[in-house]
Amino acid sequence: MSHKLIAVAAGEAHTLALSGDGYVYSWGRGMFGRLGNGSESDELFPVRVKFQDSELKFIAVAAGAYHSLALADDGSVWSWGYNISELELDSKIKSKASLKISAVKAGGMTSLAIDNRGALWMWGNCTQENSDGDGSLMFVSSFTPIPVWDFHGHTVVKVACGNEHVVALVSAGEKHKGDDLVCYTWGGNGHGQLGLGDTENRVRPEMIGMFNQEFQWTVYEVACGAFHTALLTRKKRPSDTLESLCWTFGLGDRGQLGHGTTQSALVPEPVKELPQPVYLVSVDCGLFHTSVVSSAGDVWSWGMEKGLGLCPDASFTGTDSGDAISPLQISGDGVHGPKFDDPVQVSCGAAHTVLVAHDGCKLWSWGRGRSGVLGNGKNVDCFAPSIVLWPPRNEDFQQEELNQSDKIVDKESSDGDSEMEKKLSLAMEEMKLLQSKLSTMERYASILHGSIFGKPFEEQDIPSSLKNSGTFDIAREWENMLESADRSKLVRLEMFHRNMLAGVKDKMMKKMIQEIIKEYLPSSTQGK
Repeated sequence: MSHKLIAVAAGEAHTLALSGDGYVYSWGRGMFGRLGNGSESDELFPVRVKFQDSELKFIAVAAGAYHSLALADDGSVWSWGYNISELELDSKIKSKASLKISAVKAGGMTSLAIDNRGALWMWGNCTQENSDGDGSLMFVSSFTPIPVWDFHGHTVVKVACGNEHVVALVSAGEKHKGDDLVCYTWGGNGHGQLGLGDTENRVRPEMIGMFNQEFQWTVYEVACGAFHTALLTRKKRPSDTLESLCWTFGLGDRGQLGHGTTQSALVPEPVKELPQPVYLVSVDCGLFHTSVVSSAGDVWSWGMEKGLGLCPDASFTGTDSGDAISPLQISGDGVHGPKFDDPVQVSCGAAHTVLVAHDGCKLWSWGRGRSGVLGNGKNVDCFAPSIVLWPPRNEDFQQEELNQSDKIVDKESSDGDSEMEKKLSLAMEEMKLLQSKLSTMERYASILHGSIFGKPFEEQDIPSSLKNSGTFDIAREWENMLESADRSKLVRLEMFHRNMLAGVKDKMMKKMIQEIIKEYLPSSTQGK
């Protein structure tokens, strides 16, 4: 069991894996501490996450864009990574005595958990009705888990979330029985990602009418991209055949819906070009791509850059270039054949895809490879599945290698350091210092950017004028940003401005009161 993977989760540029013996592994980009390795360094291969309680065994993992969650067998949830809207680094959510968390999920800058009574909890970036009372939507940071009371008296079975929306599968009655699941959505809906037939935001959960109890298909899997949603449905029992359909809706500009067009869809529509009959065991969404895997081991992807996701450096040319607006089959590496036997799960990050197959014994990845997110020891994009180093090399063996290396270095140093070696050592120290300063500056910029805009600062957020000319007209760039912002972003900016202004006024009032007291009331020393 120690060599088997039972679950994977992919974030913006990092990946988590859970082994059968209850250990959590991570690799990819380390910025914000999302890998849980005690630093912000990248990892090119899977590395085991060390927890404060070494006796704990874990049963589930989840990855948001820049943070990670792990659920232990005692019902506690551990979290680490980006913390503008999350819990503290390496923090632990303790359940009440009568409650135990049984499932965790994350997406964007939101975290979710389902307890053993079927109640849903949320924290991080959460939706809330605007205080103006006009029914509009705003997003606030909740630093502690809050219950979603709308499902009281029902059982939440599965949940997923995108940048601004949430999808949940909930029992029609009090308890989950067979095919009685109904699908609820809420949150941002600017592209129809709620599947409710319009683009109006929803503060509270609303059922997708199509998937009611009378419908012949029942939903059993849900996944969210940045602004699109994917569902898997199967024919309700009794049925002579085991078959399923994939339904997608929301933003479709890069083909991420797989409908053969780049149009958005306001209601669920089936991905018709997937072969029939087929039974799909797993689905997931990246920012702008979608992937599914069948019980027979066939994998299909569609969306940006041939279904690979966001690969800005992709070198496709001619007929091989462009987005995949319909499903493309992803073939194996040739060594293990075109199919991925005994598939377990597919998981999509922002621009990479991870697949667990061979009953959990083998792991593949493809897509954007920078920062080592593919786990194959490289920093380059892979346009076809590449094998991930699994199981990881024995850690004791790795430490022994390091010790042997240190001994060799010590012996060479004892023979006398040359002038070149000294210069190289000084250069390395200077480079480490510069890297440390750069990391601190990146973190500072991301915290400021996250406080204002609700997401960390990334390379694509750098204004083109600053990239091209080295100059920055802040007034013009501010005007451009306001012009391109949608309503939810403008509401967030307004709330940030109000809170900041209120804080400044409060401080000014306190300063004035202190000055008046100093001026008109003699100090205790003057009164003596």
